Amino acid sequence: MNEQIVLSEHIRNIPDFPKPGILFRDITTLLAEPEVFQETIDRFVDQLAGKGVDTVLAAEARGFIFATPIALALKARFIPIRKPGKLPFDTHSFHYELEYGTDSLEMHIDAITEENTVVLVDDLLATGGTMEACIRMVEKEGAKIAGCAFLIELDDLQGRKKLEPYDVISLVHY
Repeated sequence: MNEQIVLSEHIRNIPDFPKPGILFRDITTLLAEPEVFQETIDRFVDQLAGKGVDTVLAAEARGFIFATPIALALKARFIPIRKPGKLPFDTHSFHYELEYGTDSLEMHIDAITEENTVVLVDDLLATGGTMEACIRMVEKEGAKIAGCAFLIELDDLQGRKKLEPYDVISLVHY
């Protein structure tokens, strides 16, 4: 690993996006630098090695960007979790509450079993609602959860609390 690379220096801050008062953390600048993107994946893999992970799950869409190369590096399976109606086979659904309404996620019914050890991946941990929904879906199937991994964690929003008792890996904290 290249400890000299400071990941946060490769994430662009965009004020007032998507609405006034929001400071958006733009990861496209990190993704556009192959050495930095590779370093990001290497850091995830380094922290996940030895946890027995055989399956990497991610909710669409930005989680896919990190989960796929992590899965390849760990020689693990990649399983997408999608919005309703996007997967072609029979699915399990999980409905969850948002600040203003509800949402749903789906996963193929044959995607995981109780024999699997999974890590759940996303680009950003904010309030933790989406990842909590993914965790509940995995728990319903009886798979072991090795942890949750994020590029960015917004510490003030305390999303980590929703993911207890599972391990949380975050590479950049704001």
